[in-house]
Amino acid sequence: QVQLVESGGGLVQAGGSLRLSCEYSGRIFRFTHFGWSRQAPGSQRESVATLNFQGGSTVVDSRFTISRDTTKNTVYLQMNNLKPEDTAVYSCNVNVLSPFPGNFWGPGTQVTVSS
Repeated sequence: QVQLVESGGGLVQAGGSLRLSCEYSGRIFRFTHFGWSRQAPGSQRESVATLNFQGGSTVVDSRFTISRDTTKNTVYLQMNNLKPEDTAVYSCNVNVLSPFPGNFWGPGTQVTVSS
């Protein structure tokens, strides 16, 4: 099984920055992408960034950057100029194709941005 654990969340003032980390373990031979999503209270979960197997990335906001360090089995989400509306639980996931297909998620980390 693949496991993911997020870290790096916390309380930050508006305009500040945070870098979230997602450390993964388990066998991942082929995958489609890693991703970061967030869910605010009373809202649906939304994707904020993805990183595909070829290294291409997509983000919903230019303030966010997704990257991966294969030597550390870690995916990062750099968030700059944070706003109160960025407050949410941020979770990472990986969509694995082999050896054991599945979409695996971490438990999430809370990000709170104060005004």
